[in-house]
Amino acid sequence: MSSWSEQILAGDPRALARAATAVENRTPAAEQLLKELFSHTGRAAVIGITGAPGAGKSSLADRLIHELRRERKRVGVVAVDPTSPYTGGAILGDRIRMLSHHADAGVFIRSMATRGWLGGLAAAATDMTLLLDAAGKDVVLVETVGVGQDEVEIAKLADVTVVVLVPGMGDDVQAIKAGIMEIADVFVINKSDQPGADRLQREIKAIQSLSTRKDGWVPPIVHTVATEGKGIAEALAAVRSFLERGGAKDRAVENWNLRLREMLRERLLDRFAGLNFEKAAEEIAARRTDPYTTIDGWLKQILD
Repeated sequence: MSSWSEQILAGDPRALARAATAVENRTPAAEQLLKELFSHTGRAAVIGITGAPGAGKSSLADRLIHELRRERKRVGVVAVDPTSPYTGGAILGDRIRMLSHHADAGVFIRSMATRGWLGGLAAAATDMTLLLDAAGKDVVLVETVGVGQDEVEIAKLADVTVVVLVPGMGDDVQAIKAGIMEIADVFVINKSDQPGADRLQREIKAIQSLSTRKDGWVPPIVHTVATEGKGIAEALAAVRSFLERGGAKDRAVENWNLRLREMLRERLLDRFAGLNFEKAAEEIAARRTDPYTTIDGWLKQILD
């Protein structure tokens, strides 16, 4: 095992920061590092926090960090932010609302740019959670960028998914339409001191009554006012009640099934990087060939 791996396993924050940069940039060194660290992962609880922009996801995450640190839990945070069109970096940087933890050695916060990746998650988010897991974090919070229906990708990564809704913004019905209702393991109605919180809860329950999950779990609905710290302990208790059901192993198998397919797809695309897609597209558009023959030819070329 390399000294870099040993430093991360020992919890060295500088080594972890360098590794996080390497993982986000998808360097060969990062892949080798993750290979060495993988056997030391699988212990952290990965909590996904998703919902519409303005729902208070960052405020909720900040308060969850406070609660977890009171219990002496070591916390890692992956905050997926929009991408700057100029630098390719995360626009919001290390979330302003979480900066109160910057001097806490038990908390490591990393903002990541989406870089065009759909689903509200950065392409390297899974690898980043593995890195934080190996570094000894007890809990890893993954906060998505907040882009509506594409946020279902978080369910492929997290052990438990928290969907944050807020009354009075019109996003309640929109969320139901968008499909993120199906991925929620816990519903949090944030800013619940505002009018419409009870109506929103009734709408969620009405949707829940129309179908049942395969695992039989009925996602609890928790009211919070994150800016005031209200309902945070209850939200954390709801998360833990799901994790303690013992379904994490089944979810891990399902998530890795999906992740392996994605990794294979990415590797194949890398192998095809030298192919002239534009020329092939021109040939197909002019009907001088067909896409099926083109793909078969490429596969034969790469796999032979």
